[in-house]
Amino acid sequence: MTATDGGSATGSRARSGPGDDTVAAVVRQWRAVHPHLDTGPMEIIGRINRCAALLQQAEDAPLRRAGLSRAEFDLLGALRRTGHELTPGELARETFSSGAAVTKRLKQLTERGLVERRGDTRDRRVAHVRLTDAGRDLVDGILPDQLAYESAVLSGVQGPDLDELAALLGELLGRLEGRIEALRP
Repeated sequence: MTATDGGSATGSRARSGPGDDTVAAVVRQWRAVHPHLDTGPMEIIGRINRCAALLQQAEDAPLRRAGLSRAEFDLLGALRRTGHELTPGELARETFSSGAAVTKRLKQLTERGLVERRGDTRDRRVAHVRLTDAGRDLVDGILPDQLAYESAVLSGVQGPDLDELAALLGELLGRLEGRIEALRP
């Protein structure tokens, strides 16, 4: 992590001591090198990035048992929760994925019999994707286990703290969505 990874700075949010997380150690090191810089943003963005990396490494045990990746489950979930057919472009927007990634995943899910594609009657370049009964049953069967797994991951954070964390992350996400391009140099 560097100052350009999310922080230039001298904030005082980093913890110190035996229970430190890896970001706290990085922040202390940067403070020793650049004590005049505010590392506050690094403490937040670094922790969000580290949490995301650790969650990705965990690979979502219930999904793995079902032979699905998180990205495949996200596609199936988008079709299930919207309740109607979607085009690959709509699926890309729903899942924050590239068109190429969606195409590859849809091919695999089609081969497994979890989704079906049908051509558009007005425009042959457009495809519509829907869940098969097997796909719907798989999503509905995995979702309770996946939610229980995610609850276990968050088990160290309780009640009001969990609600506050969700609200703060929602606020940050809302501010970033649609603005990230404007923030790039």
